[in-house]
Amino acid sequence: MKRIPTKQEILDWISANPTLTSKRDIAKAFGIKGADRIDLKRILKELEAEGHLEKRKRSYRDPDRLPPVSVLQVKAPNADGDLFARPLEWHGEGIEPIVLIIPRASDPALGEGDRILARLTQVHEEDHNYEARLIRRIGANPRRVVGIFRKGAEGGRIVPIDKAGSTEWLVAEGAALGAKDGELVEAEQAGPKNRMGLPRARIVERLGDPSAPKAVSLIAIHQHGIPDDFPDDVIAEADRAKPVGLKGREDLRDIPLLTIDPSDARDHDDACYAHADDDPKNPGGHVIWVAIADVAAYVRPGSALDREARKRGNSTYFPDRVVPMLPDRLSGDLCSLHEGVPRACIAVRMRIDANGNKIDHRFVRGLMRSAASLHYAEVQAAIDGTPNDRTGPLLESVLKPLYAAYSALKTARNERQPLDLDLPERKIVLNDKGEVESVAFRERLDAHRLIEEFMILANVAAAETLIAKRSPLLFRVHEEPAPEKLESLRETAQAAGLNLAKGQVLQTRHLNALLNAAAGTEDAELINLSTLRSMAQAYYSPENFGHFGLALRNYAHFTSPIRRYADLIVHRALISAHGWGKDGLTADEIERLEEIATHISDTERRSMMAERDTTDRYLAAYLSERVGNEFTGRISGIARFGAFVKLDETGADGLVPVRSLGREFFHFDAEAGTLMGADTGLTIAIGQRVTVRLTEATPVTGGLELELLSIDDQPMPRGGGRGKPGRPSRRKAVSTKRNKDKIKRKVERKRRQR
Repeated sequence: MKRIPTKQEILDWISANPTLTSKRDIAKAFGIKGADRIDLKRILKELEAEGHLEKRKRSYRDPDRLPPVSVLQVKAPNADGDLFARPLEWHGEGIEPIVLIIPRASDPALGEGDRILARLTQVHEEDHNYEARLIRRIGANPRRVVGIFRKGAEGGRIVPIDKAGSTEWLVAEGAALGAKDGELVEAEQAGPKNRMGLPRARIVERLGDPSAPKAVSLIAIHQHGIPDDFPDDVIAEADRAKPVGLKGREDLRDIPLLTIDPSDARDHDDACYAHADDDPKNPGGHVIWVAIADVAAYVRPGSALDREARKRGNSTYFPDRVVPMLPDRLSGDLCSLHEGVPRACIAVRMRIDANGNKIDHRFVRGLMRSAASLHYAEVQAAIDGTPNDRTGPLLESVLKPLYAAYSALKTARNERQPLDLDLPERKIVLNDKGEVESVAFRERLDAHRLIEEFMILANVAAAETLIAKRSPLLFRVHEEPAPEKLESLRETAQAAGLNLAKGQVLQTRHLNALLNAAAGTEDAELINLSTLRSMAQAYYSPENFGHFGLALRNYAHFTSPIRRYADLIVHRALISAHGWGKDGLTADEIERLEEIATHISDTERRSMMAERDTTDRYLAAYLSERVGNEFTGRISGIARFGAFVKLDETGADGLVPVRSLGREFFHFDAEAGTLMGADTGLTIAIGQRVTVRLTEATPVTGGLELELLSIDDQPMPRGGGRGKPGRPSRRKAVSTKRNKDKIKRKVERKRRQR
């Protein structure tokens, strides 16, 4: 009888022979024949169940490695012209591998969005893990660009509006669509990319005056490919929808549920109510109702509305408009919980004890009628002693019981210790013309936190119910920080004289201790920003990996189905699990949950980038009249080409180009996050307080360019340049003790590694 290899021996073989990973290959390698193959099959099954191997058709591979031949999607070239690609077959844990494409002279030109089949080689370079060589291109999407059309003798050019300063595009005379010089246009690639010269494009839409206020969000919508027009069949389907009646539902119309939203809210999809629990077994406890618009009653699986909602993934919000996931007939009418109007809902009744711990809960499909549509400020004012004619009648019977329940939930929150970042949110206020009137930071009231805690509790209840009923669903996943990001945060904390304990299982309470230690100091903003940067990005998944930031084991999005497709999936899962009707989760959806999760995670990121870019453009427009003014801020990022500064007054981010720092060469240290002058030793690092002058503001790109005047209250020398021989440069004094200590620690660490 041939000895059966150990699990580690099998893993070592697969790692060393990535192209010979079928069960037959493994058996042949270890000389296993006959009945012994049964034991081999058992071991492979165990390795698969333990997550060490992934079965792909008739072969096995390490899930934390890419297959040797893989499908990739090409990304846009970086600043150096290198092409990287996203691996579409990555299913491992941790950070997605970075793949660099190594072109050959015979390869066709590749562009952003191309899908290719490539042969991969694993490497251990600083900026990538794999190198890819093209086998064949298997699909391409015409690349699109939004930019300013500059008319020429034989057509013209398109100057992209990206901050990165992408290459210009040539437009032939017959492909300009009648665009005028200086007009904002959207174009797509025309024909294959040339190896020499500028790429060619055809204009597909004229977007008008780029300086018009309404163009700001329009640029982001087109640049990021956000669908903003509903097809005719979708509108027609929405227009045919009728209000849902009481049949088959629990009557909740006598419960004084109310909505609490921003004063400019465009929809109302959640309502709440609370009262003291009259159960003597739960002294000091509360009953909380959260009712959510029953969007699933109107958006049926496979319908035109459903296909369009899934395509969009979520609503996208801009200062001047919203691009909704659903047409206004639903989002602003039938699915919006308007005051005094019967509306279909899915509600959850939750009981909590005096310390805010959930005792039990139950879901119902009901019909509700909102007692009032209030906004945060007026609710908080009523609790603080100045009710108005809307909140006054509700103060004792509805509002105070809500705050009493919230007080209990705060106790549970303090015990759970979710991540407690203090990062004020910017609010851009526009005038009637769509121009920026002011930039402020949103006020955080207890009314905001109350609704937030109620919604979190309802989301937990939804996840727990579906887990208990063994129903497929989409979880909201937030994994713990990657080790290298955590180490970077630890170094930043040490440079500020603070400590983040090492050698223990990281919990949010450890990060909160760091944030609390920094609170009230000049490093508070730096530590909050650095902690945020260390976090992994949340995403949707049919598998439950928990929510690190909220310190919750089970979490799903349930409370916003008007604006998030993930919540609609959870609603359908609840409908199926409770047997409430035929509009629940379908077998096709269950089979495609992984695909849906990936898609809506991508659309969420797309919306975030579009919203951020729009904010940047509004801020640039707002600051364009203050070019030449001085501002205070803090270094928020370091790159090879310069330093980013976040301005105190507006929260805007601007760039100090490295070329503006003088004639000496600056060494970029990505690990330490510094730029250091070769001659003077001037060190620029994240977190330093600075004074800058605004030298350029470009609203169409959102770019701000700054001149560095002082660092940590030490002035920069006028004119730049090298220090005089034999004399210490004044710029050298700018390097603070904090940054010197950081450099010393880095040198010592590298010495120990050698």
